[in-house]
Amino acid sequence: MNLHRLLSAAERVRVLDRPAGAVARGLRTLLRNPRVDGALRGSWLGHPVHPLVVTLPIGAWTSATVFDLVLDRPDTARRLQGLGLAATPPALVFGLADYSGLDPVQRRTGALHAVGNVVASGCYLAAWRAKDRTANRVWSLAGMLAMSVSGALGGHLSYAQGAGVHRWEPVPFQRRPAVTDPAAAGWEPAAR
Repeated sequence: MNLHRLLSAAERVRVLDRPAGAVARGLRTLLRNPRVDGALRGSWLGHPVHPLVVTLPIGAWTSATVFDLVLDRPDTARRLQGLGLAATPPALVFGLADYSGLDPVQRRTGALHAVGNVVASGCYLAAWRAKDRTANRVWSLAGMLAMSVSGALGGHLSYAQGAGVHRWEPVPFQRRPAVTDPAAAGWEPAAR
């Protein structure tokens, strides 16, 4: 099985175009203030903020699963599940800001990524609320599965589809023409 081919299938789910486009247009309306849009999309940082912020819920939930299943520390696992849930809203806000600037094909993958995140969050919320240890573990593992699939889609969106990937340049910048003949440009070899 080719994982790239499997992830690329998200790009062809055209049934998402209408709702995904409507969500993107709504977000663009909400983010019409360039300062807010730039702050949420990471213009101050030179790259999107969402990939940085998601490390907290991902790390907390992964650690929760390890503490519960491997280290047999359910109380610590529950606290980490709660931390992941608390860290989810900022990740959502930054992710939606990024989503607003995606092209139609990227939006398909982004929509599935978002659905996966909602499922993962719901599973970890159910795990956090579960009184029964077995139910907690089942919900936690389901959340881990959803988070993994969603994370793979997010990685595909960034790395294969180039969403949010821009070469940072100080503003304003002036592109210099390429030098094809160093001697003609007056360049000389450095003295040794």
